[in-house]
Amino acid sequence: MTQSVSALAAAFRLSVLGKLLMAAFLGGAIGIERELAGKSAGLRTNILICVGAALFTQLSIDIAQVGYASTGQPYGDTTRITAQIVSGIGFLGAGAILHGGGAVVGLTTAATIWAVGAIGASVGAGAYVDALGATALIMLVLVGLRPVEKALLRKRRRIHATLRVKLGVAFDAFETMINEHGVYVSGRRTFEHDSDRTFELDLIGATQQFDVLFDLMRARKDVVSVTTD
Repeated sequence: MTQSVSALAAAFRLSVLGKLLMAAFLGGAIGIERELAGKSAGLRTNILICVGAALFTQLSIDIAQVGYASTGQPYGDTTRITAQIVSGIGFLGAGAILHGGGAVVGLTTAATIWAVGAIGASVGAGAYVDALGATALIMLVLVGLRPVEKALLRKRRRIHATLRVKLGVAFDAFETMINEHGVYVSGRRTFEHDSDRTFELDLIGATQQFDVLFDLMRARKDVVSVTTD
C-alpha cells in the first residue's frame, strides 16, 4: 500500500505540485501587501512570478538529471535555466520603473519583483527555510519600515503652496501627480471662492521635484495659479 502511494505521488509529481503551491502562497503573501498599497505589480503578478521561478528552477534540476556520465555526474548544468531567471525577471522590474518629469517611481516594486523571483527559485530548489525567511524579511521591509520612511521623509524640504483651480475641480488628479513626483502632502486645506477653488498645501520633497511639479501644474488648463511661500 505504501509503495502504491509513493508510486502514485511520483507519477503525478505531487512533490513538484507542493512546491508550486508553496511558491503561490509566499508570492501571494507579498502580493497582498503590494495590492493594498495600490501598486501595479499586485497579488496576481507576484504569485505568477514566484510560481514561474519555482517551476523554472525545478525544470532546471530535472533537465540536468536526464542523463549521467560514467563518473556519476549529470550531463546537464542545473544553473543554466536558473541563471536566466535573474536576468528575465530583471526585465519585468525594469518595466515597473517609470521615469518622467525628473521623477523616478516604481523602484520598490521592481526590487520586490526581483526578490519574489528569488523566493520562487529557492522553493524550486528545495530551500524552503531560505524562502520562508526571505518572505518574512521582505514583508518586514515593506510594512515595518513604512513609519521609518515617513519619518525620514518629513525631514526633507518643506514648502507651503497655494493651488488655485477652476470651480468644481477635484484634488484627486493633483494628488496623483504630486505622489508620482515623489512629493508628500503633509497637510491640505480647501477654500471655496466665487471665482475659484483654492487648495492650501503643505508639501515635503526634493527641490528639483518641486520645480518640475509646479511647472506641470501651471500647464494644466484647469489651474488658475500656483504660488509658494
